[in-house]
Amino acid sequence: MSTARLEMRAARREDAAEIWRLVKATGVLDLNSPYCYLLACEELGETCLVAREGERLAGFVVALRPPRRPDAVFVWQVAVDASQRGRGLGRRLLRELLALPGCADARWLEATVTPSNEASRALFRAFAREAGADCSVAPGFSSEDFPESGHEAEDLFRIGPLDAGDTPEQAPGDRS
Repeated sequence: MSTARLEMRAARREDAAEIWRLVKATGVLDLNSPYCYLLACEELGETCLVAREGERLAGFVVALRPPRRPDAVFVWQVAVDASQRGRGLGRRLLRELLALPGCADARWLEATVTPSNEASRALFRAFAREAGADCSVAPGFSSEDFPESGHEAEDLFRIGPLDAGDTPEQAPGDRS
């Protein structure tokens, strides 16, 4: 797949099954129930974005506006199909997310990431650099917070402050 013909749009109910399959295929992200993805696509349309190339899902980002931190956008999950990795699509998804009407006034981008998920850690740091914003990393959830043993702790990435409505421009060499 080439990123040249990607369509970015709000997620719809019919995207949920493909999102679930993409998360499963990563082998890194927490696989939530199909119902969670249906609910996200149905109810979080202002903060849930997909990238499609024709009939195929190239990537997605599911985010929400935390009620206790209305100036933030919290990225629940972001994933890129293996055929698209290394082309800047993850950063493009984050830029497009912050351009959505439901996110345009956000001053902070947040996410929790496990220490072993090096790709996501690199994505958020690269996004912060492009945005010219600080990226702080602090404890988010401890492994004891999760109901099953073996889940890694999750660090909280907090990027900002962002200029509301001003997302980073495409970086040189970003082919997305």
